[in-house]
Amino acid sequence: MAQRLDARTIVAELLDELPIDDARAMASRRDLLWINALMLQTRIMASMLRRHVLSPPARILELGCGDGSLMLAVARRMGSNWRGVELVMLDQADLVTKSMCESYASYGWRARPVTADIFEWLEQSENEQFDLVCANLILHHFSDDALGGLFATLQKRTNVFVATEPRRNALALAGCSMLRLIGVNDVTMHDAAASVRAGFDGKHLTNLWSDAAAMKFEERFIWPFTHAFAAERIQ
Repeated sequence: MAQRLDARTIVAELLDELPIDDARAMASRRDLLWINALMLQTRIMASMLRRHVLSPPARILELGCGDGSLMLAVARRMGSNWRGVELVMLDQADLVTKSMCESYASYGWRARPVTADIFEWLEQSENEQFDLVCANLILHHFSDDALGGLFATLQKRTNVFVATEPRRNALALAGCSMLRLIGVNDVTMHDAAASVRAGFDGKHLTNLWSDAAAMKFEERFIWPFTHAFAAERIQ
């Protein structure tokens, strides 16, 4: 069994502090595409969605969308089963291109990028409801108190929330040290280890959900490095 690390440790990640057009930042974002592939994040996210979203969603909110590539790969996997989806892509960095939005359109999805702070946007758009809210490698940036507040808000806005995050254990931390073998830069090396130390284990996210009686949860480790979480409203 992979050794657990002690309590979460959250430190600023270098990528969040660099300008969007900084050369190291752009290289690190390319590295993240490889890391998502190595972590099997697309396959895991699609599998979680199939388990918890029982009918095709009309509206999806993605928290921390980055450049939009992960959910595009998910759209490809969902194929003709999910058509006519409106996807609101929320991120504090303006990274989603017109070409990316056009790629979504080829799968029958309407992508709407929004550049804003997650918490501020959710407060300002309180009337918007979604069939699904999903997140990939974003929750670990936030403190437990912030996550508790986020979950309380999401419970009012959606019936299903699915997240794929770093697993906090020694195996994942050791895996970070191996990333140099695929040529990642210093920003990625720092941020990968920081992500693991800020990641999750056990039923950490379930325990942060305030009105747990109204939801059913799935929270588990998925090999090799992912902590998967789903909250689904009890009908």
